[in-house]
Amino acid sequence: MKKPILLYLTTLALTALCGGAAAGQAAAQSAPDMSKYILTPKPADTPRINGARVFGVRPGSEFLYTIAATGVRPMTFSAEGLPKGLKLDPETGRITGRVTAPGEYTVHLKAANAPGSCERNLKIVVGDEIALTPPMGWNSWNCWARDVTQEQVLLSARAMVESGLADHGWSYINIDDGWQGKRGGKHNAIQPNTKFPDMKGLVREIHDMGLRVGIYSTPWIGTYAAHIGSYSDNPDGVNEWIKKGRHNEHYRYQKEGGNYWKDRTEVWHLGPYSFVEADVKQWGEWGIDYLKYDWNPLDYYHVKEMHDALRTLDRDVVYSLSNSAPYGDAPQWMRYSNCWRTTGDIRDTWESISSIGFSQDRWLPFNRPGHWADPDMLVIGMVGWGPKLHYTQLTADEQYTHISLWSLLAAPLLIGCDMAQMDDFTRSLLTNDEVIDVNQDPLGLQAVPVWQQGDQVIYAKHLEDGSMAVGLFNRGWQTVKMNFTLRMLGLRGRQTVRDLWRQKDLTECTDKFETAVAPHGVVLVRVYPGNSREQATGK
Repeated sequence: MKKPILLYLTTLALTALCGGAAAGQAAAQSAPDMSKYILTPKPADTPRINGARVFGVRPGSEFLYTIAATGVRPMTFSAEGLPKGLKLDPETGRITGRVTAPGEYTVHLKAANAPGSCERNLKIVVGDEIALTPPMGWNSWNCWARDVTQEQVLLSARAMVESGLADHGWSYINIDDGWQGKRGGKHNAIQPNTKFPDMKGLVREIHDMGLRVGIYSTPWIGTYAAHIGSYSDNPDGVNEWIKKGRHNEHYRYQKEGGNYWKDRTEVWHLGPYSFVEADVKQWGEWGIDYLKYDWNPLDYYHVKEMHDALRTLDRDVVYSLSNSAPYGDAPQWMRYSNCWRTTGDIRDTWESISSIGFSQDRWLPFNRPGHWADPDMLVIGMVGWGPKLHYTQLTADEQYTHISLWSLLAAPLLIGCDMAQMDDFTRSLLTNDEVIDVNQDPLGLQAVPVWQQGDQVIYAKHLEDGSMAVGLFNRGWQTVKMNFTLRMLGLRGRQTVRDLWRQKDLTECTDKFETAVAPHGVVLVRVYPGNSREQATGK
């Protein structure tokens, strides 16, 4: 079948002829003009409170929650019903402190500026579970990979705030592989290499922006990028390839006259000596909020060891396992981690995002608040795996499918692009609050396929307010007509169908909704109000 010729593909092909560059250098390639594909309306001047409606914290843990709100500044914030131990900064909307008493607290939030005000409730759950909605943030790997630097991470944090993404609930800045030097300090823990001259200062500066910070390690003696891990082959923690000088100036493994991939078994194996406790103490002193723990195959012993160590800290650390979690051990990943990668690394191609995204159904019984199956990061915007960047190879429709599907799946949302070079189209994909609300819904349910035929599939996801998010996906190469009936969804009575990307109601429906869906595209709607209690009981 002949593939359709799209203006987007022509533009992409032209820009792909150019190279890319790391942050701080002149980029040879810039993003194409994608403005014609923008569907997300611009935020109103009046306040709108965004992000998660529920937030989990363990008793006594350090608390950091920033009220995400769009609207013109200056803006002031208030919060009624905060539990004892918490306080709000009315200018930044930042809630900090510690809560010792377990329980559920309903806090009434308010944001006000010159044009108006907005009010919304936030449920704070003080108990054993954290990450009650999928984490939303940024990770360094898909743009900078092993070449990541402190400057790039800091620029990304500033870009998250200055671009307005933080006003939509994005909050994590995660440093992936490439930060590690050698062991040292009072705990004999992994210390940063010279690309990260002041890790504690970096974390403090990011926290001062109201954001959280993540870090990376492995139980192997060396990471995928050949830096040291949380285990060693020697009792002093100094691996043989460090002692023998088989490393560069950043203590990354290299062997003179050797081939890294051929010799990777020197690095990629589990060691006999654990330094997990030491590393966790160091991360706690730095103020780390998120850990990506990466090796293959995952195993019960090392997963639980790190879980137990993280729980000794007086701060909550989201614990994310990577990669390719064996499905047979799904109950263990759910029990001991907050997120687990279900596949290998994603790439910015239709084959990659579609094969990964549409293969997550088997994880549905294990996806729930605090525990999220992770189909990997978002490959939109300027990506490249360091140091050269290129604009994503996904078409506009494929990018809408990518974000819509990850939102329906209740997947962690981790941006992989260079945020300092974010174009308006990419920003529009990441700042649609009605789409984000599907991902961050407090029920935490994963969407299920309710109908499938050939290249067409319809996913449905129950939402807390009784409504339903529905995604009509076309994986084929031709535009097709797709429809669903209320009976298919188990809904009764008159329902309104709302286009979530355009943020507007389309029609009232008592029977069937039909629409055209572009090649590799999606129509994402919310069907509301759903079934009322009176209808369900017959009263």
